[in-house]
Amino acid sequence: MRFLCLHGKGTSASIFASQTTSFRAKLDQSFTFDFVDGFLPSPPAAGVDLFYPPPYYSFWNTFAIPDVRKAHTWLRDLLARDGPYDGVMCFSQGCSLIASFCLYHQSETPDEPLPFRTAIFICGGAPMQALEDLGIEVSQEARDLDTRSSRALAEQASTDAILKSGMDRWKNAHDALSHPDVPFDPSNVFGLDFTKMPAHLRIKIPTVHIYGNKDPRCPASLQLSQFSDQRLTKIYDHGGGHDVPRTSDVSQKIARLVEWSAVAARVV
Repeated sequence: MRFLCLHGKGTSASIFASQTTSFRAKLDQSFTFDFVDGFLPSPPAAGVDLFYPPPYYSFWNTFAIPDVRKAHTWLRDLLARDGPYDGVMCFSQGCSLIASFCLYHQSETPDEPLPFRTAIFICGGAPMQALEDLGIEVSQEARDLDTRSSRALAEQASTDAILKSGMDRWKNAHDALSHPDVPFDPSNVFGLDFTKMPAHLRIKIPTVHIYGNKDPRCPASLQLSQFSDQRLTKIYDHGGGHDVPRTSDVSQKIARLVEWSAVAARVV
């Protein structure tokens, strides 16, 4: 099972490889992971330079639709040149790239299969600007939360916050996540109404959505999970912030989800 792996903004392929070492070590050798740098040089993401040296990369520097579509073209060329890949695994901005790529694909070429058979999303969602460009209604509530959570992430991930509070810097600021067993109201998933979502925009491949309930950006992860066919989706709360915890228990659970995605991809 061959996965293309796309990192977060202001990091790199080697950083994403480091972030995922613990759970990948629990998978057998039939799983391979191809970590690729973004095509744009970038300043480091908040707090990253405290742990990892440059260079750092991104897939876009703004959420302007031409920039997002340019990244889609880069991805399509990469898949054609270096593929085929069975699946994709992505973190943060990498999730935004894959999510928006899937949604535009569903909108523009709904009768053609995606160029991969499964996707694993870690701590990331779809860009609001892309959703609006696709004709999806984005409420003011969703816009405001998107802005607020992005600012909170920059603050909680900063070098100052790391040096002052360590892992205690991550805080659950979303009341809805205090009751994980209560299903979401599909008419209002953090401001998005999925009862009005066009059926052709649903992501039709098996997906895994991994988030942390202390991640300021976790609403974006949970919104993205609702774009998938719920019969082909697994959602897992790793309990942390905007990162990939390396504990044995979390690593074991993520590894099992990767294995599930491989089995599901073969069946669908």
